[in-house]
Amino acid sequence: MTMKQWQITDEWSFDGLKMVDADRPEPGPGEVLLKMKAVALNYRDYLMVGRGYGRMSGELPLVPLSDGVGEVVALGPDVDGVALGSRRLPCFIQTWYDGDLGPAGFDGALGGPLDGTAREYMCVPVASSVPVPEHFSDLEGATLCCAAITAWNALAEMPATAVDGGTVVTLGTGGVSLFALQLAKARGARVICTSSSEAKLARLKALGADETINYREVPEWGKAVLGLTDGIGADLVVEVGGADTIAQSMRATRADGTMSLIGNVGGSIAEVNLPLIFMFRKRMIGISTGSVADFSHMMADLAGRPDFHPALDDRVYDFDGLSDALQALPKGEHFGKVVVRVG
Repeated sequence: MTMKQWQITDEWSFDGLKMVDADRPEPGPGEVLLKMKAVALNYRDYLMVGRGYGRMSGELPLVPLSDGVGEVVALGPDVDGVALGSRRLPCFIQTWYDGDLGPAGFDGALGGPLDGTAREYMCVPVASSVPVPEHFSDLEGATLCCAAITAWNALAEMPATAVDGGTVVTLGTGGVSLFALQLAKARGARVICTSSSEAKLARLKALGADETINYREVPEWGKAVLGLTDGIGADLVVEVGGADTIAQSMRATRADGTMSLIGNVGGSIAEVNLPLIFMFRKRMIGISTGSVADFSHMMADLAGRPDFHPALDDRVYDFDGLSDALQALPKGEHFGKVVVRVG
């Protein structure tokens, strides 16, 4: 039997990204066969088409994408406790089960170097996948991989001294930032959000943001955060901007607070005011998605939050429009996770 899948075929470019026919896989020992219902896009997937991760991108041909949810339609040998018809999410780094990531961790990443989720059927080890809470639709469930677990682990760095859920600052309206806003609000935090778009600031308010700052109008938005917190600063800043924003993020972080460093969309090389860190005991920690154990903990928590629903972009693409969806990502016109319906 054959199936359709997207594949970066013979060159690292969008000209090389094509939908092709492939053999439908059969589950091996400890694996389940998933009929993919929906996939979601990350900026990583756009970069991967152009081999943006260098040798970490893997080799051609490569099935792209890291996020998706599928229905279990077949069980491999030695699989117990998984029901046909149930839904599972393949974890991003298939070989990171618990504990430290380790230097070779990304060798097990879906969507490069391992074949990803952009296919009608895929086999996945039960040990490298997790069940999806029932209250999520297929489209919502597809978004819970890279961005959600990254935001989850970023918020896990909330200082123990924070009170009433803490104060969190998020930057922009990318997937991690939106999940951080929603997850932080679900935990009772006060959230301050930044964006350069008044329309997007309004949508952040609708998602639950307590305060918003237009960083184009207020370039020293770190100082503005101090003004909104009686001069104290935020307990936790979810930093995604890199060189362009790290100085303001550090300023916005309170003494004994934490900055969770996730991205570098504004540049990779930054100057840091070191005395500001050590004199006021500020903490900066790198966050890089999460282990299978992290996914299990997140899903168990979300299963108990039936009112929690990921923010999705208004436009949902069909499977044959996946390339168009990826190429639209850098334009930044979307709000919420961009989702592609598979079947």
